Amino acid sequence: MVGFSLSGRGAAAQTFAPVATNGFAKPVAPDQVDSFLALGADGRATIFSGKVDLGTGVETALTQIAAEELDLPLDRVTVVQGDTALTPDQGPTYGSLSIQKGGVEIRQAAATARARLVQLASARLGVPADALVSENGTVRPKAGGQGLTYADLVKDGRLDLKVDPAVKTKDPAQFALVGKPVARIDIPEKMTGRFTYMQDYRVPGMVHARVVRPPTIGADLQGVDEASVADIPGLIKVVRQGNFLAVVTEKEWAAIKAARQLKATWSKWEGLPEQDKLWQHVRATKVTKDDVTSSTGDAEAALGQAARKLEATYDFAIHTHGSIGPSCAIAELKDGLLTCWTASQMTHALRKQLAAMTGLAPEAVRCIYVEGSGCYGRNGHEDAAGDAALLARATGRPVRVQWSRADEHGWDPKGPPTLIDLKAGLDPQGNVIAWSSQFHIPEGAAGNVPLVAASLADLPHETTMAPGNIIGNSALPYAFPNVHTVCHRLASTPFRPSWIRTPGRMQNTYANEAFLDECAAAAGADPLEYRLRALKDPRGIEVLKRVADLAKWQARPSPVKDVAGDVLRGRGISYVKYELNRTYVAGVAEVEVNRNTGQVRVPRFFVVQDCGQIINPDGVRNQLDGNVIQTVSRVLLEEVTFDRGAVTSLDWSSYPILTFPDVPEVVIDLIDRPSEKPWGAGEPSAAIVPAAVSNAIFDATGVRVRSVPFTPAKVKAALQGA
Repeated sequence: MVGFSLSGRGAAAQTFAPVATNGFAKPVAPDQVDSFLALGADGRATIFSGKVDLGTGVETALTQIAAEELDLPLDRVTVVQGDTALTPDQGPTYGSLSIQKGGVEIRQAAATARARLVQLASARLGVPADALVSENGTVRPKAGGQGLTYADLVKDGRLDLKVDPAVKTKDPAQFALVGKPVARIDIPEKMTGRFTYMQDYRVPGMVHARVVRPPTIGADLQGVDEASVADIPGLIKVVRQGNFLAVVTEKEWAAIKAARQLKATWSKWEGLPEQDKLWQHVRATKVTKDDVTSSTGDAEAALGQAARKLEATYDFAIHTHGSIGPSCAIAELKDGLLTCWTASQMTHALRKQLAAMTGLAPEAVRCIYVEGSGCYGRNGHEDAAGDAALLARATGRPVRVQWSRADEHGWDPKGPPTLIDLKAGLDPQGNVIAWSSQFHIPEGAAGNVPLVAASLADLPHETTMAPGNIIGNSALPYAFPNVHTVCHRLASTPFRPSWIRTPGRMQNTYANEAFLDECAAAAGADPLEYRLRALKDPRGIEVLKRVADLAKWQARPSPVKDVAGDVLRGRGISYVKYELNRTYVAGVAEVEVNRNTGQVRVPRFFVVQDCGQIINPDGVRNQLDGNVIQTVSRVLLEEVTFDRGAVTSLDWSSYPILTFPDVPEVVIDLIDRPSEKPWGAGEPSAAIVPAAVSNAIFDATGVRVRSVPFTPAKVKAALQGA
């Protein structure tokens, strides 16, 4: 055992700095300027964001946006995130919308505030508004002379006006902060161990709990022997409600021991499909409806007339979020009010879910965002909040619930399995004249994922499936004459689904871009040239040409000819226009394939992105690095394993992720368009990675692998079967 401490971290309660509102009630309506910002007497501005920073650098970018529009230095702007009592509801933090939606709303509010400040200064100084300039928190005459500070103009910090959606925001040519690389605000504290993650958070009087999970997902609790934990020091209560079972203790280690020691009897349950028959199960699942996502010409008729016809099936495994820091939450029910400290990326939606399960009015619930160690997508943080709320009500104490690694891997909601059938018809010149694809995916959209605590305790909760917008990018960005793409929406899926980074758009782009490479190979064409001849979007063409230059692409058909040696090398290309309406990305993967073991490495990955106006290029590069590295991990290694009753991949040994020696070098080129709208960077670049790697494996070996993850066993079997 190795023990160490980091100075600077106290055990005392961590609390947010109070927001000086000078006595007025803080509005949160999304049409009010005061919902988004407050101007302090100290010359500082506080920004209130419903979108939260999940370690993505959004806090820094939002600070840049607000400081730019308010003409304030960065160090005089502070962002409060995701506190339902203080911030407007801007929707969950998902879909790469934090800047595209949340940042734009803050920009409009700040610009509206600045325009109002100039008007107030005009009236006070007797100078026309167009003869005034705002800078460094002051409005002054352009010709020179005494100005007025924002604090002088707004004595109580309140502007009391509506956001003007048509307000004139700052000319990009005048930007001093936006578009410039700015060091992440959160990194210094994280690097020195001083950052307070949700897992480190403390409140006075807090006690600890562990939930005792059923041995199988659908098991019923038949009996509990509370005497089996009577000897645990500091035991406060064994809580049972329906199939929800937990222990609450004064100390965390006591809760861990009590959860292990508590004797309980459960019924048997074997409701999951056999893993080795997963794809038969998916194909046999009842279809509730078909979403036709594109229909051009007559694909079936054109297929029948094609000079050459191709068919393939691709699949993408069930993935867990695999958050390195397991989920955590604290809840306190006091005087009829429930407060929950949570790393949820959807605090306003969670507030409604906690209200429903506890029977409280939403106004009696406050969710306060505290960044979690390891959080993206809808993982277990909301569920930990549900656990904590139930236990706080049962004990009358503030309760901290810390999930274990087995809790996280076994009980967080999953990215659902995806099965895709594709057909293409080529003309005598090898051009695609017909394209038909069928996606087998669960029904539902990006709604609230049911809380596991409410489900187990049989409390009021939502029962709909919420896998995310998984029909996105099933349609194609290419100008083929006959196309039919349909998503078969399935009535059920093996595990509780939720959105997991780039939901659907990753799986769908993977199948489309890999199958397009199959068409290029059949036509004897260079994969880049094959895309360019079918693409009509100038911005898409630019990212593809620029990534080819970045990667020093050599035009030739795939695969490589005359390969020799034990390690085969190849490269593959992929492209996406995210959701066909924003953020262009193109990538090239370089791979090494060991023909003896089937092991695949990705030593380098090149990526070019056009997300419109860039707020912080350093932050965007962070996102592209993270997307590529994480998705390489998902593509090469990750897959949830299970038996007939439960998840069996409950640790890092059974659910491995990429380790540092195998992290690829990520080479990035960004296209900045300051006069365009800012689009998202948090998800799009992940969408191109699976196909680029798959295409590179084919280029290296001449063998197609169509099943994620591309494990050594799968690749070796494919090589031996070639």
